[in-house]
Amino acid sequence: MTPKIRFENVTKRYGQLVVLDGLNLDIAPGEVVSIIGPSGSGKTTVLRVLMTLEPIQQGVISIDGEPLNMMRSGDRLVPASKPYVRKIRSKIGMVFQNFNLFPHMTVLQNCIEAPIHSLGMKRADAIERAEGLLRKVGLSEKCGHYPSQLSGGQQQRVGIARALAMQPEILLFDEPTSALDPEMVGEVLSVIRDLAKEHSYTILLVTHQMGFAREVSNRICFFEGGRFVEEGSPEEFFVRPKTARASQFLSKVLEAN
Repeated sequence: MTPKIRFENVTKRYGQLVVLDGLNLDIAPGEVVSIIGPSGSGKTTVLRVLMTLEPIQQGVISIDGEPLNMMRSGDRLVPASKPYVRKIRSKIGMVFQNFNLFPHMTVLQNCIEAPIHSLGMKRADAIERAEGLLRKVGLSEKCGHYPSQLSGGQQQRVGIARALAMQPEILLFDEPTSALDPEMVGEVLSVIRDLAKEHSYTILLVTHQMGFAREVSNRICFFEGGRFVEEGSPEEFFVRPKTARASQFLSKVLEAN
């Protein structure tokens, strides 16, 4: 089976600092994968290069077997054109740590803007879809509100609805609860939990919520030093970590919680 997402020897540098060091990873269609590891290790960069928010220096990222950063020209791979990248990237939706909502737009406007302008969806269809998604995340009564009128948890749920409005096949979550007050974390995790159960999305989740990662993931990938040091099922990773470094990390994190 062709992986939904494939990283092949992907390298990302900021000057002399190597953040992704020959990264290799395959993610199957419908798989839920959590990336965990110490702060500052570059976990978010994995998502940002997949979303083409950051360029890579080496390697190939593929979606459904089609290279994202390169395109085929006869028998050769050449740098991808902007229209090609937009087409492949349209399969991906990302939910950001700090919501990234447009402050001057209402909740509904935030959810219909991209489908209308990027997908060419009719306004009436975009509104109908957005209203359905806002019901799905429990915010149907907030359609006319502005982000400043919402709690952090509500803003993040709008962010999830906005990502879903683009009809993605892949969902990326970058520490979706780290900017929230503790009492708001549960409402966002509940929405993500429901999405993970649907099996219609391939999900890549960067999180410090160890219990949640263990509950919803098919696979845990422990990231440090620009590489995946260890990966396995939640049961394997949390109960029987293979490496001393993963064991040390878990003991510190679980002790802190």
